Order: sequence, then C-alpha cells, then structure tokens
Amino acid sequence: MAAVTTTLVRLFRHSAGCRLTPTRCLTTSTLRGHWKALRPSLAIILSAGATFFAAKTYHELTTVHALKQRRKDEELAKAVKLTSRERRFIKFSSVEYNSQLYMTPQDFLDSVVESEPRPRLKRRVLTEKELEAFRSSTPPLKKGSSHMFRNLRDKGIISYTEYLFLLSILTKPKTGFRIAFNMFDTDGNERVDKTEFLVMENIFSHTWRDKRGLGADGEEEPEGVSKNPLDQFVDDEQGLQRRHAVDTTLLLHFFGRKGSDDLQYEGFQKFMENLQTEVLELEFHEFSKGLNTISEVDFARILLRYTYLSADQYDMYLDRLLDRIKLEQGISFNEFKVFCQFLNNLEDFSIAMRMYTLADHPISQDEFHRAVKLCTGTSLSRHLVHTVFQIFDEDGDGQLSYREFIAIMKDRLHRGFKSYTKNEGWDAFKSCVKQEMKYVM
Repeated sequence: MAAVTTTLVRLFRHSAGCRLTPTRCLTTSTLRGHWKALRPSLAIILSAGATFFAAKTYHELTTVHALKQRRKDEELAKAVKLTSRERRFIKFSSVEYNSQLYMTPQDFLDSVVESEPRPRLKRRVLTEKELEAFRSSTPPLKKGSSHMFRNLRDKGIISYTEYLFLLSILTKPKTGFRIAFNMFDTDGNERVDKTEFLVMENIFSHTWRDKRGLGADGEEEPEGVSKNPLDQFVDDEQGLQRRHAVDTTLLLHFFGRKGSDDLQYEGFQKFMENLQTEVLELEFHEFSKGLNTISEVDFARILLRYTYLSADQYDMYLDRLLDRIKLEQGISFNEFKVFCQFLNNLEDFSIAMRMYTLADHPISQDEFHRAVKLCTGTSLSRHLVHTVFQIFDEDGDGQLSYREFIAIMKDRLHRGFKSYTKNEGWDAFKSCVKQEMKYVM
C-alpha cells in the first residue's frame, strides 16, 4: 500500500510539472513501468470502493423503521434538554394520539423492568375506534387487581404526568399512601374527584414552563384563559404536556366512563398495593421460571441489576455469595416482596441505624432483623437476612456495614432512570456465562 501511495505522489508531481494530463506526461520508461505496476492496485482500490458504495446504499435502503424512529427520538431529546424521566417516557411510549405521546400499560411495565423497549417498526397512531375499545376494556376500580396492567397489555394509554405518578407509587412505603392521597384531596373531604386529580397534571405543566423559562411562579394567566385544569395545557412540542384530548386508562379506572365517580382512600390504597405487587411479580417470575422460589444468586441479581456498580464489582458480589452459600434453600415470593417493601422504607431504616449506632459501627444479623421490624412492622425471614449478609458482609465476620448496604440499595429505587450499559453486549454475555458456569459447578 505504501508503494502504491508513493507512486501516485510521483505521478502527481510529474504531471503537475508538465502542466499536462498524467497520461501525456508518462514519457519515460521508468514512469511507464510504475504506471503498469500501479494498474492492478488501482483496479483493486476502485473495485473495493464500488463494493463499499453499493453496500452502503443497500444498507440505507434496507434500514428498518425502528432505527429511524430511534434516531428521530434521539434528535427530539437533543432539541430540548430533557430530564431522564422525559427521555425514558419518549423512548418507551409506543402510541400517540392528537400529537401527544402515550405509554400503554405494557410499555409502563417494560420501562421499569427492562433496559430497552420492545422492538417496533414505528409508533402507532391511535384511532377513535381503538380509543373507544380501550374505554370498554378498562375495569372499574372495584375490579382492580395485581394483574390489571398485564391483562390490559396494549389496550390502554398512560400520559407522561401519570407515568411520573405511577413511578412515585413504586417507591412509596405504606405509610406514604395516606400522604399521597391527601396531596390530591385539596378540599379535605376524604374523597378525590376527577378535577382534583387533574390538578397534578396542571402543576407538572407549570413546572415544565418554569424550567424552560416560559413563565414564573405566581404569574397571572392572561385574560380569557380558563383556570380549570381540564382546559389548561402547555404545548412543549415534545408530546409530553398537552391537555388530554381523551380520558386515559387511569382516569377511566379511577372515575368511571362518565368521570363522575369519586376516589376514596381505601380504593386508592388498594390500587397502590396492586401496582407494587404486579411489578414485583414481574421481576420475580422473570427468574423463577414457573417455580415457587428463586435461587439466592438470582435474588442477588435482582437487587444489583439497577445499581451503579461496575462489571467487576457486580461480579465480586455474586462471587462472594457463591462461595458462601453451600446449600441452596431458595427465596419465596412473599420473602422477596417483604424485603422490597422494606427497601421502600430505606430512609427510615437509615435514620434508625444512625441513632442506634451513633459511631457508624457495623451491625449484626439480629440487629438488622430488629431494625427492619421497627421500621416496617413486618419481619424478614432469618434465611433472607442471612442471604443479604452473605452478599454485603465484606469480610465475612457476621457484621454488616449498613452505610454501604444503604448506598447500593438506594440505587435500586432509581429504577428506570439510569443507563444499563454495565451489563450489555459481549461483556454481559461473558459475565453471564462465567456466573452460570460457577453456579453449575
């Protein structure tokens, strides 16, 4: 290749000096020899260039719409500085209506347990007929269950502000259910109507306006603009903050098809419990493969999958557990659920630990068990506590540095708002094979 380049340079210089074409300047036997030697190489280069151009053209012609849609979404995100929640909502929303993006119930579940949305050709534009079918398939609040989102799948729509509301539910302890309900109950009559619930969306819209410099808190609305949250909207050109042109699945579920039902605390509490259970069941069954229990290693994988740990740190925790757990007993769904409910009380646990140890001393399994009981009112099984210590007890002395444990577990509460590059691609495959081989051996 170097010889070809050198010859080309010589030919160029010679032709430039003669002010003639390269062919007319090849008068010496030396240059004729170089030119003859160069022709096969030039033929190869030209052939390779033509092949590359043809392949590139074919690739562009056969690119699937999913890639074009993803690029469009990325360009959309770059146009305005979006938050991680906004980017994730745009990424996973698979339908739109009246230029507003919506998630389906299945999209929402995917967004909290998966790193990437399901493959799709393009975002589906809903018709009036499809929306009417959604209205018919949405169950009333009294018929809600921990399978509602999975049963509805793609037969429903969830707006961006409702997406934020649902995410907040997943990390709320039971003691926070009443506080959340009271935030909606603006008139204090122990019931929430449709207008009160939509106030939340109006607040989010104003937050968006303030963040982008479109208005300040306390600014009066122009004359003629309705103050009813049903009529107000902000067009952010992202399809996130518009007023709903139709009732969403949550509005239909909470307030009925006519929108005249009231939402009482008992129904609101049951909805929150059902949603938390549904997401936890989805995670658990992903690893249980139809069995009643998951392995201790799979339990560790679930706990660590949303953390900021590097690949080496991630492997270190699993290796530690594999070395210490000699007899597999398994973790039941009820044990897993109680532990995840404890994680929603992590802030209270952290405060209790700081008051108890004062000097940040490590804690024993008995102390950990007692602190969880005081914070949540429920007890973790001794086996689960033992498993947690085998994962996080660094030197195996039976004492847990609760500060490290809390820091890592707080990452889990950020589900859906971080990149998942830690366990992707070839490195992820090698890591998975490595761990599975250890587990088998």
